[in-house]
Amino acid sequence: MMARVDPLNTRNTLAEFSQKMATIPLMFEPGTQWRYSAAVDVQARLIEVLSGQPFEDYMRAHVLRPLKMNSSAWTLPQDRYSRLATLYTMGTDKSLSAKGETEKRAANFSDRKLTMRGAGLATSIDDYMRFGRMMLNHGSLDGVQILKPSTVRLMTTDQLDPRVTQRHILADRGNGGFGINLFVRNQRPSSKNEARGSVGEFFWDGAWSTLFWVDPANHMAVVFMVQRDPSDLSLHRDIRAAVHGADYQGPKEG
Repeated sequence: MMARVDPLNTRNTLAEFSQKMATIPLMFEPGTQWRYSAAVDVQARLIEVLSGQPFEDYMRAHVLRPLKMNSSAWTLPQDRYSRLATLYTMGTDKSLSAKGETEKRAANFSDRKLTMRGAGLATSIDDYMRFGRMMLNHGSLDGVQILKPSTVRLMTTDQLDPRVTQRHILADRGNGGFGINLFVRNQRPSSKNEARGSVGEFFWDGAWSTLFWVDPANHMAVVFMVQRDPSDLSLHRDIRAAVHGADYQGPKEG
């Protein structure tokens, strides 16, 4: 049904996207299971309706500019195309090949109507780190308040009922649950294969093996940028082991 209705087609506006999404039934009864989905893009439409502004305009005025994320945008001028990182796909023989031409990929940042909340924002490593530092600092950075501390606490608190046992992709990411669009670690690593980290940290990763995490216990924000498809969670385990140590389980209790 998603393929037939095609709500995420970039020729849709957010309003058209949400109208099409509304014709597709939910996968399960609310509160019984969890699945990562286009729900994050529905949030973008909610922002438009509640604020009376286009989503991109709202984000530019209330987040990107105040936070001085000057390289971040959904719409890029042509002279910025050359700054886009090359994407690579890995073959079965482990070889890497460049995916597409920069100009073709750049069309995603200009020739489209849909401004997604879950994808499509071009940014730089430095801009991303400013966002991470703001979240680490309870919603403010350099004297500018972006979010209330209570909002950050809500976002970084596991919102899933323990009875929700079907959690889609979360189990691959560690012992934890989901806050407001963020994985939240609520237990120490329990196996050698689990990525190292501290209870209370929150993070999310991207389709091209990217990762950012915020660790309040160690007062640390990390941005890890990779351009490789398919997404490789082993890279996340490697970078965390390099940062924390291979056997790290978080600060000692008490």
